[in-house]
Amino acid sequence: MNSPRPRLDPAVADVRRAVRDLLARARDDQVVADGDLVLVALSGGPDSLALAAATAFEAPKQGLRAGAVVVDHALQAGSEAVATRASRQASELGLDPVTVRRVVVGSDGGPEGAAREARHASIADVASATGSPLVLLGHTLDDQAETVLLGLLRGSGPDSLSGMQPLARREGGPAYGRPLLAVRRHTTRQACAAAGLAPWHDPQNEDPAFARVRVRTTLMPVLEQELGAGVQEALARTADQLREDSAALDHFAEEMAEDLAEHSEAGISLSVRELHANPPALRQRLVRLAVESEFGVTLSRVQTLEVCRLVTDWGGQGPIDLPGVRASRDGDRLSFAAA
Repeated sequence: MNSPRPRLDPAVADVRRAVRDLLARARDDQVVADGDLVLVALSGGPDSLALAAATAFEAPKQGLRAGAVVVDHALQAGSEAVATRASRQASELGLDPVTVRRVVVGSDGGPEGAAREARHASIADVASATGSPLVLLGHTLDDQAETVLLGLLRGSGPDSLSGMQPLARREGGPAYGRPLLAVRRHTTRQACAAAGLAPWHDPQNEDPAFARVRVRTTLMPVLEQELGAGVQEALARTADQLREDSAALDHFAEEMAEDLAEHSEAGISLSVRELHANPPALRQRLVRLAVESEFGVTLSRVQTLEVCRLVTDWGGQGPIDLPGVRASRDGDRLSFAAA
């Protein structure tokens, strides 16, 4: 008589299901096809390690290959050993190829921002070199909630409060998938423990010098104590709803831009009358869309509002100088030209 199969740990099952669903969506969206290589961005921490194990299990079931990229930021003593350990764990899980990249982190955008830029550039380079159309990142529901809360505290707009997308395409690079955005951080830790995996715990995740750490270790516990459990889930739901609304507004703006915009040798112009007839949210999107599509410049909210004053509060004021772009009003046209 055959022995009963061992029961799959619920945490392992949750992580595998999340990866399975994301890979299926990537296939439906034609991001990946049979035989493609999916890379896991692996730090060695519990989130990315649980993700790597689940991807090694699920990818072959969908006709995909699974590999890993390990980025050594060289910011802490022993970082090379941590990267070597993570790459060995990836190989033991069956991921192949496994690439380790050591990067030089600059100073622009602060330590967190600079490390993120260096990491993303290195990951994109490895994806290009290996022909991988999809990179999986280990951000969890907790990370999503922290992102939304940080955005609220900084007074960010809906795009920032929309949080991280489960599947995002980037021009000229791989798509990025975040299968674990509906999975709690404690679940990934339990998944590692159940699978006998020993994750690395980054000491910077406990360093209060970082705003995200203060939100995680100080602010979020206070919110849970005062408001009860479910704060993280509520913030993540807020991100989902705002992302849906933001996508709808972007869609409408793109459709309307074709009727409002006129191209010329100098740049692009929009109809003032049509802009004025639209709600502020659409008007601002149309302005940002025109500048970004024509000049590759992303306007801040303050810059966008100042440009929109040429539409709503016109008093004969002169041109507005933006980074690499000049905005001016000429009769019923709002014009943008290279500075």
